Order: sequence, then C-alpha cells, then structure tokens
Amino acid sequence: MAKVLMVCLGNICRSPLAEGILRMKSIKFKIDIQIDSAGTSNYHIGQHPDRRTISNALSHGVDVSQLKARQFIVSDFDDFDHIYVMDHSNYSDVIALARTEVDKKKVTLILNCIYPNSNMSVPDPYFGGEQGFEKVFILLDNACEAIAEALKRTS
Repeated sequence: MAKVLMVCLGNICRSPLAEGILRMKSIKFKIDIQIDSAGTSNYHIGQHPDRRTISNALSHGVDVSQLKARQFIVSDFDDFDHIYVMDHSNYSDVIALARTEVDKKKVTLILNCIYPNSNMSVPDPYFGGEQGFEKVFILLDNACEAIAEALKRTS
C-alpha cells in the first residue's frame, strides 16, 4: 500500500483538499493507499479546513469537513512514500527537515505530476476570492488524477 502525504503552509486549504480529492480518486481507481495532509507551519493545528475549502470541495462531491490540521514532522519521512508539496516555500521547508537523500527524493511539487519539470506552484487561495478556490480545485483534481493513475500502474 502506497502512503501519500499532501503538504501546504497551514493545512487548511490546499493540502486537505488534495487529501480529499486523492481519497476519491483511490475509490475511482480501486487502489489501496493511505493518505494524509500536513502544514509546514503551526498556525492552524487542530482546526478544520477553511470554510471556503469545505464548500468548494463539497460542490465537487468531496467532503473534507472532518479533517484537522497538523504540522509536518520529521517522522513523516519514515511514514510516507510520497510527499507532495504545493509550492516552493513548502518544498524548501520540507527539504530543510530531510535527513538523507532518500528523504529528499520523496518530496515533489505536486503540479510536476501534470506539468513535468515545470516546478509550478499551486496558488494559495486563502487571501483571494471564491474563484481562487475553484482554480485550486481544478489544478489539484488534475494532479491527483495523475497521481492515482501512476499508483494504479505500480500497484
């Protein structure tokens, strides 16, 4: 069973959405994976996702309302096979905690799954309007589809 961790800054917008979407994709593709999400900061530990994330996700049939934010910790390198980060800052923060090259190889910018070697970031919708949350949903839905397809091929 593959173990996947999604990481953003506060773990209340992008990474819980990616977690929820990938859970739905795991059902669609009939793959057995463990999925979690975390933030690089401690701003929102124990909080549910942003209400706009919950609303947007529900409009697409994805329920993330019961998820709770947690902070990325070093042992996540031991617990997960794939660590997908949302932007360059998250990437730098996670890589800074890596102990080995093996740890570092687990970390990928999530949009590289659909735009190989582009190193594009998923924009943080927190300070934007509703359209930002929809844009993020579309990007993460496409990325999670690619991740699920890849995991299906290797399972």
